[in-house]
Amino acid sequence: MVTDTCGTTSLLKGNQTQQKDLPYLTQATEKSFGSTSMDLVLPVLLLCLVLPDSQAFKPFNFGKSITHRRITETAILQKTAEVCKTVATAEGRDFILSNSLSATSVQQACSPSDAGLLTAAKFKASIVAMYLSNAAVDGAYALSDRHHFDGESFTDGRKLITEGMASIKANIQQENFIPARLTLGKICHTLQDFYSHSNWIELGNKRPNTNLIRPDPTLPIGNLADINTPTCRSCFEGNCRDNILPEILKEGKLTSGYFRLLSSQKPKGKCSHGGSLDKTSRTDPVGGINKDDFEADHGHLHGRQRGETPPWSCWRTFAGLLERTTSCGIKSLLTHLLMGITRSSVLCFVIDTTGSMSDDIAEAKRVAFSIIDSKKGTPEEPSVYILVPFNDPEFGPLTRTTDSNIFKQQINVLTAEGGGDPPEMSLSGLQLALTSAPPSSEIFVFTDAPAKDVHLRSTVIALIESTKSVVTFLLTNALSARRRRDSNGGQDQRQRFSSRLSPAGNDLYQELAEISGGQAIVVTKATLPQVTDIIVDSSTPALVNILQTVRNPGRPDNFTFTVDPSVRNLTVYLTGSPLTFSLHSPTGVSQSSAVTDGSLGSVKAVGNLNMVRLNTQTGLWEIRVTSTQPYSLKVTGHSDTDFIYNIVEMSQGSGTGFTVKDGRPQTGRNITLLLSVVGGDSPNVTEVALVEVSGSGVENGTIEALGDGDYLVFMERVPDHEFVILVKGVDSGSSRTSPITFQRQSTTRLRASSLAVTALANSTMEPGIPFSLPFSVTTNGTAGNYTIRARDDRGFITSFTTSLVLSSGGTAQGSVELQAPESTPSGTDVTLTIEAEAPGATDSNYAVLRLSVIAKVTDFSQPVCQVVRVHANCSEDCSQSEWEISANLTDGNGTGILSVTARRGNGTLNTTTTVGEEGNNMTTATYSASCCSPEVELVAVDAVGNVGTCFHSLRLAPNLATSILPPSSSPSPAASDTTTNLQTTPSGATALLLPPLVIPLALLTAQWA
Repeated sequence: MVTDTCGTTSLLKGNQTQQKDLPYLTQATEKSFGSTSMDLVLPVLLLCLVLPDSQAFKPFNFGKSITHRRITETAILQKTAEVCKTVATAEGRDFILSNSLSATSVQQACSPSDAGLLTAAKFKASIVAMYLSNAAVDGAYALSDRHHFDGESFTDGRKLITEGMASIKANIQQENFIPARLTLGKICHTLQDFYSHSNWIELGNKRPNTNLIRPDPTLPIGNLADINTPTCRSCFEGNCRDNILPEILKEGKLTSGYFRLLSSQKPKGKCSHGGSLDKTSRTDPVGGINKDDFEADHGHLHGRQRGETPPWSCWRTFAGLLERTTSCGIKSLLTHLLMGITRSSVLCFVIDTTGSMSDDIAEAKRVAFSIIDSKKGTPEEPSVYILVPFNDPEFGPLTRTTDSNIFKQQINVLTAEGGGDPPEMSLSGLQLALTSAPPSSEIFVFTDAPAKDVHLRSTVIALIESTKSVVTFLLTNALSARRRRDSNGGQDQRQRFSSRLSPAGNDLYQELAEISGGQAIVVTKATLPQVTDIIVDSSTPALVNILQTVRNPGRPDNFTFTVDPSVRNLTVYLTGSPLTFSLHSPTGVSQSSAVTDGSLGSVKAVGNLNMVRLNTQTGLWEIRVTSTQPYSLKVTGHSDTDFIYNIVEMSQGSGTGFTVKDGRPQTGRNITLLLSVVGGDSPNVTEVALVEVSGSGVENGTIEALGDGDYLVFMERVPDHEFVILVKGVDSGSSRTSPITFQRQSTTRLRASSLAVTALANSTMEPGIPFSLPFSVTTNGTAGNYTIRARDDRGFITSFTTSLVLSSGGTAQGSVELQAPESTPSGTDVTLTIEAEAPGATDSNYAVLRLSVIAKVTDFSQPVCQVVRVHANCSEDCSQSEWEISANLTDGNGTGILSVTARRGNGTLNTTTTVGEEGNNMTTATYSASCCSPEVELVAVDAVGNVGTCFHSLRLAPNLATSILPPSSSPSPAASDTTTNLQTTPSGATALLLPPLVIPLALLTAQWA
């Protein structure tokens, strides 16, 4: 027997989290915390995303009705809290969740008490990315029956879900967590709509339809009503509670409503979706059956039994899937798919490897090793390590790993060689890093040469803006000697002195740094170690941006910023030369830049960088800068209080949801920000403004609170020049004697455009198959011939439309043709950038898309694990004796076993692969352990993510093996997943039969990736 975990006793009732509910986790869950599968967690989370308190929803914000946004976020938080409690229990730690269920409270509860200063910003960003991807389905696929299970499109709807899950699984196997996250959001919308748009609830079902998430197309979805079977009668005087025909309910036939925006036609006698936009609902039988909100035709079922046991408890499904595991663990889930809940920082280096860079490479190694060694095993340990070398004419290969030792190995083998002419492929390397790193990453570029690939400038800018990543250039170009090694490895004594980077080369790096919120630091090779502290400062997960501005051309100016009590390690960066400045504290004390160690802080001047470590004081600070040359100012600190934002627009489909605005906002139009604040006790946003970067223009917004730290901010207009987002607020939590004010600012520099580029990928790519992606360009600006550029990070583009002729206010269509080689691994992601440039290069805009290459999956069978031998010779003193288990693992005619791992034990696993009697590979696994570690589970994963396991416990039976084998029959859609059957295998072992699970590896990391 198992106990429900995400539905029976909801974690959140009203606004109160029930601490007493959290202990009701399954015993099996608690035992298997170390490697509970993403294959397990994905279907569980996917079902949980449908369930909390409701089965029918509007997409984003709709009065008091329950929305896709609320369902998705609440389910993620609940499931994360449950998983974290399992981990904490197994590690012997307390798990304390505050009274509110939020990204901040869950993140704090999931972190050890000695975790130090952390922020939930990236965890929240991962959640927001998923529910915005969820909401986007209503805008992009408003009239698609299969995306909403409308018009009885059950087969196509399930196919959409299972294909999406296969894509998620493949993405995660390749550690491509960003597309996995976005796809999860999309298919959750479709799955949620099944319960909202069909009559599953009206049929009296008390469990979710688990066959919707199983990849085997032969499994029944339900007793489907055919096209000729009438399903509804007209509503009586506007009351639609009983409009589904009694015989349909009696026979348990599954149906859903038809929806048409422009036509009133539907099959005779069929139910309609209903609502003012659905013209079919005015055709007999009139009315509808949707439960999207309280005012819908079946709105009486919207949020049914609120505060009681939800009818869609995912516990039963959880029980049936519990034993299906992969080698990926819960901690991997929390770190990557739900990025930011435990670890959120990224270490990303892009390094020039030409002949003169040996000192720079050595310093990069030193800093990287120091960060890795000092933070390993702590919550500040980076979640991802990325390394991209470049020179001329080569760049890459990219190394992206979650293993710090692999990163160390790769950076350790970098050598400085070649070169000659100064320009290098720096932007190509940076493009690879931007497309591979999680959003909002800190990227560091080491070089002493200008960019050769300046044609990538606009693409790199588009990627910086879309990912919100910060790029800092460490430029050691002062009197550097570039040397080429001869063919024998010796040093060519001919020195090519390019006394320093050309002004144009520096200007490009400066521009990219300023757009991203980073810096272009120019030093000598000898002084480089004095400025790499900036890398250490940026590697903390709690880095916040308090103030950032640029003056170009330079001029004297005064800048103020507010520091709140949560801020630590307050640091000022002034980049530019020559300049002087003075600091003025909230108490009226001042210090000039000439004083290197004063009462307000220490000043370090290296190259063109002035770095000031301030002695933190709360209140209003002022910096007065004097310079006639361009300079940038940046003030950062460490704090748990931060914000994330997205520019959103109203969905074209439903009119009640918002989707992310891709590319730049349009000139002359109002915009809407979706803003979320994390951290603090009870932060409340009081002011949001768009501030021009190099001027005094400010546009203030109108703020609408959505609850749980989320806000919609309406801006009447976009500034004419480049701008950033400034957020101010008050934190008046119960732990504070008086309210405090805080200030935060976005890093990425934004600007408006009169162009709009729109593109939508309706499917995934398939290896070896041509793929066409249509796009459109609209302009409110100058008529003429517009230049089109399309670039991707994999080299898969075969052709694209190179120009379009547009009239002012007009739209034109184009396409990009791509083809992935047949050898491309399934799960590979492709970042495609489509740019449109106005005549004379006076304006431009872009669309950035993430595509996935997914091979068709035909293998639905799990590996078979058969225990063949158990030998135990355990004495009373378990530490003095050992036991051993052997098992054969095969995958039949499937894709082959990819990995075998051991979990729930602390022993040694050895595997060997041989060819069996039928010509198929067989893996023999032998595991030995101390009798003090009496349990083990062997986990076999095949090439497409199907999982088979063998479990044995000396506590249950010292010499009796328990193995999990494939089921002999298919379960019904709502079959109880808690029932287990025992069967004797030919070897005498006991086989525990569970329903098939087959679902993706993990779900949701974090990503923020």
